[in-house]
Amino acid sequence: AVVSTERKGVWNETVANLSLMALGSSAPEILLAFVEQLGLLAGGVEIDINSEMGGLGTFTIIGSAAFNLLVITGICIFSPPNGETKRIEQFGVFCTTALWSVFAYVWILIVLK
Repeated sequence: AVVSTERKGVWNETVANLSLMALGSSAPEILLAFVEQLGLLAGGVEIDINSEMGGLGTFTIIGSAAFNLLVITGICIFSPPNGETKRIEQFGVFCTTALWSVFAYVWILIVLK
């Protein structure tokens, strides 16, 4: 009997899950920013750096990202039943995501000051 094996490329499960979560949780905010900019461009409005126009989509995305990082992580921490212990399977991915998220929020704070 001849046995042949064929290796097929498959997405890394972590990358696939994080991509799907990012797209699903940020799609409404990205669409809002896109529609807002289309409306401003169609109206021929020029936006300068000190203008409040055009900020709705940007700050919606920032707020959504903060919610995703802080509230969803908190819910995941407190959701297991009492006495049940959960652990993060790929802790390196979690640490990388958390560190870059904190860096992004600090950077936004510096830029907006």
